[in-house]
Amino acid sequence: MGPTAEKTGNGFTYSDYLRWPEDERWEIIDGEAYAMTPAPSIRHQRISRFLISLFTQFLKGKNCEPFQAPTDVVLDERNIVQPDLLIVCDKNKTTEKNVQGAPDLVVEILSPSTALKDKREKRDLYERFGVREYLIVYPAEEIVERFTLADGRYGIADVFGWDEVLSSAIFPELCLNLWEVFDKQPSRREAVET
Repeated sequence: MGPTAEKTGNGFTYSDYLRWPEDERWEIIDGEAYAMTPAPSIRHQRISRFLISLFTQFLKGKNCEPFQAPTDVVLDERNIVQPDLLIVCDKNKTTEKNVQGAPDLVVEILSPSTALKDKREKRDLYERFGVREYLIVYPAEEIVERFTLADGRYGIADVFGWDEVLSSAIFPELCLNLWEVFDKQPSRREAVET
């Protein structure tokens, strides 16, 4: 079943989005509506819970704030998304209802139903609107891709395996032990390093 609003010649807008049923989750990318169903897997939710806890602890006392889905991010009238996790450092971008403008960091945790959109449409969208760092978490493959904005573009992704430490490009002191993210046992080398 599609959205309850009729698509205009330019596609859907934020005004349409506000009229859709509250019990349905949608995103709009360049005027095209994407359903956010089915619900994420338990593994997806465990990864999300671990990361939001880590981000919350890390950002304590800093001028940045973490959010998790479902939080509306309104990039413009034709682009409204709900990233799995995001960090916003400009307090002027947060309102009581949503985030207005590009977050500083976005994390998408891939699900089979959203993987292609997260790797293609959302990557391009986040680049275009100036998201400084974009992490794509692959639960099945147990890897993370990191895209960092430089001169308005994302270059080739840095790829990290489950047994590595990922340091954020924009928050260098934020280190993710990926074996903890993926709930795996580290090798002796990683255990000694931490």
